[in-house]
Amino acid sequence: MRRAILLLSASLFTLAAGAASAQNLTPHNVILFVPDGLRAMKVAPDTAPAMADVRDKGVNFKNPHSMFPTFTTANASAMATGHYLGDSGDFSNTIYSAYTNVPAGDTVVPFLENDAVLGDIDDHFGGNYLNEDTILKLARAKGFSTATIGKVGPVLIFDHTDRADKPGAHSIVVDDSTGGKTGVPLSDEMKDALTKANLPLTAPSRGANGDAGSATKAGTTAPNAAQQAYFADVTTKVVLPMFKARAKPFVLVFWSRDPDGSQHNTGDSLNTVTPGINGPTSMAGIKNADDNLAQLRKALDELGLTATTDVIVSADHGFSTISKESKTSPSAKLSYDDTPKDFLPMGFLALDLAKALDLPLYDPNDKNAAVATNAHPKAGNGVLGKDPTKPDLVVATNGGSDLIYLPNKDKKLTERSIKALLDQDYVSGLFVDDALGKFPGTLPMSQINLKGKAVTPNPSIVVNFRSYVEGCNEPTNCSVEVADTVLRQGQGMHGSFGRGDTMNFMAAVGPDFKAGYADPLPVSNADVGMTIAQIMGLHATAEGGLVGRVISEALPNGSVPKSADGQIVSKPAANGLKTIVKYQRVLTQRYFDAAGFAGRTVGLDAETGKQKTAGQ
Repeated sequence: MRRAILLLSASLFTLAAGAASAQNLTPHNVILFVPDGLRAMKVAPDTAPAMADVRDKGVNFKNPHSMFPTFTTANASAMATGHYLGDSGDFSNTIYSAYTNVPAGDTVVPFLENDAVLGDIDDHFGGNYLNEDTILKLARAKGFSTATIGKVGPVLIFDHTDRADKPGAHSIVVDDSTGGKTGVPLSDEMKDALTKANLPLTAPSRGANGDAGSATKAGTTAPNAAQQAYFADVTTKVVLPMFKARAKPFVLVFWSRDPDGSQHNTGDSLNTVTPGINGPTSMAGIKNADDNLAQLRKALDELGLTATTDVIVSADHGFSTISKESKTSPSAKLSYDDTPKDFLPMGFLALDLAKALDLPLYDPNDKNAAVATNAHPKAGNGVLGKDPTKPDLVVATNGGSDLIYLPNKDKKLTERSIKALLDQDYVSGLFVDDALGKFPGTLPMSQINLKGKAVTPNPSIVVNFRSYVEGCNEPTNCSVEVADTVLRQGQGMHGSFGRGDTMNFMAAVGPDFKAGYADPLPVSNADVGMTIAQIMGLHATAEGGLVGRVISEALPNGSVPKSADGQIVSKPAANGLKTIVKYQRVLTQRYFDAAGFAGRTVGLDAETGKQKTAGQ
């Protein structure tokens, strides 16, 4: 299978050759602009004119797909390497590392949006936790100029290795940590250029935008304006002029925290799902990201770089409003100091599993302290078992989906865990490590490309949470999902397998893309990485075979492959529940629209899955 996928990828490369700049000896430049958490259907000339302009004048990717789990670092790894998560091992924002990560707070469940944490993970996993080379590393190895700017975590993922080199030999990295103890050092060239541009050497904080509020106090009503204005100024006043002066091809990544940050922390909808993430704060976050893109494109015009620069806009994932409601959860029936009555507490999955499995629960973010009655783990994560240093089960809390690890590969405990999960109304779909066997009601992880050549620990069970539509007639704009998070009902989250989270905004414009072209074929964030590699003439030695495709139909004179629809349906569990995956296919490559239990996931109605498709 791996060989077949690699051969397919090679054939698509060949078909697209000649389409990208006729494979000029000097390739064009590429800017990848990532508006974090931008829903595809929220882009219009009045809400996001700069992004609408790219879409309408260049390529409109009408059928976009985020990687599942639909989280930031996971999708950053796909864009950076062109590989699915089964190869990159970046399964979510919080993973189980199987060792104590000191920069993450002496925990085995590190949150990856941190430069020091990423460095520690790299050190532990052979110097490259992704096990694949990134497009920026390949580009700088070829002598191109490279930079990655914006939100801490995903920014560094695009060139996370070789950081011991002198700063001038590495990609330019400017993120939230720049100028701080954990930030990637700036080169002398960058320091001088920033000073001449009257820009500080230390990135500003998010300010009011970082206020998530509480159960009784609304969160932010301000977009992440000041911090992103700094990143945009660094890009347009320092980095782009520097790259033009070098007169070499360049690859630049700009990762906008908005609208993600404003949607997460929105203060417009305290403890109610409407307006949720469709209030004025979220819309201001979308406009903020759009203003950043407009500033970048204006700088390209003023520097005379527009004709030689491709601009690809790809959000990492969509977004949903948070629900904290469940009728079946034991943890929702208890009272907590920081949780409204009858609402799910943070860490509800760990709490409910500990009760169902009759296992002690410890908090890996609190020095493995036992979790008391009427309390929840500080960050939601949990280690279960008699000895917290040798856990039987680990829950890595993330949001719209959680990861469960069974370090001992105990099949009986796997079966008991699945039974407990199938009893909860907040669960919608379960995926199990192939090595643990097959279980009714679940599907193997290999069916959704979560089994590959990853060097980080593979999750044992991926739990997708229920999602539904509330507040409008456009499902992907008004998706609501149960989320395991410190954030509140009515604020924003992602991570689920609902179409509201898998449908990210994607568009592209520039010399290597068609003009005024609406692409109906499914495309993904892994395809973004592969297409940038094609445009820039970059060639990686792949460790794994779970790769995206070159988006040949969007390139001038490129081939237009055929597509088809399909679904995968599990055997029913004892209570009749079946995990269903609805997908599209281009040749042998699958694009996952939505998955879960029929009627419990946005994109899967109650009738879905009653008939299996051929060949399952």
